[in-house]
Amino acid sequence: MAVITYYYSAHSAFAYLGHWHLLALCAAHGATLLHRPMALSPVVEAQGSLPFAARTQAHVDYFFGREIERWAEWRGVDILSHRPTHHDADYTLASLMILALGTDGPMVDAFAGAVLRAHWRDDADLSDKATLATLWAKTKTSLRHPEGSPGTDIDRVLSGEGMPHLHAAYWANTQAALAQGVMGSPTYVLDGDMFYGQDRLEMLAQALTQPFAPHRWQNPSVDQ
Repeated sequence: MAVITYYYSAHSAFAYLGHWHLLALCAAHGATLLHRPMALSPVVEAQGSLPFAARTQAHVDYFFGREIERWAEWRGVDILSHRPTHHDADYTLASLMILALGTDGPMVDAFAGAVLRAHWRDDADLSDKATLATLWAKTKTSLRHPEGSPGTDIDRVLSGEGMPHLHAAYWANTQAALAQGVMGSPTYVLDGDMFYGQDRLEMLAQALTQPFAPHRWQNPSVDQ
């Protein structure tokens, strides 16, 4: 069975745009999807990308405006007409709640999608406990989540317990992304081959049935 490692941030526009297409792709090919929510800023800045505030207006308007609009229409998902009001809020809590559900399965698939949708369709604040609690309650109800399963850790996260193992997992995901040279969110890894961006999902689908030829390209060192 194929395994796709899914690196993304809980507030990522492009993860949102591709999330349901990715789930459909996994279902069609019998692939296991491993969720790896991560902290985005350390990852993109390690690759030399500028913080949002340091980019030009033209860059922001195109890559974080027009591209989002077109891909939302292409993928058939609803989207805000502006950058989310609380986009700069800390999304660690949302990430820990996703991690509390484990790495794979319908519950984490659904809740991660609910978090992404709430932020990019409904302008939700992913640092707000009440908002996240409502998202969790709706997800749990929709999938008839049984009491006593791993999701009960979410209630502990919301109550303010430290949950050091979840913080450790979040940091480990971020470090793994850095070590693999992940450039941003979302990034999908299949058999060591990295596909960056939801616009690579069609390539990922092909790789599941007919892997691309092995990587042979060589570049001179950027330090030269």
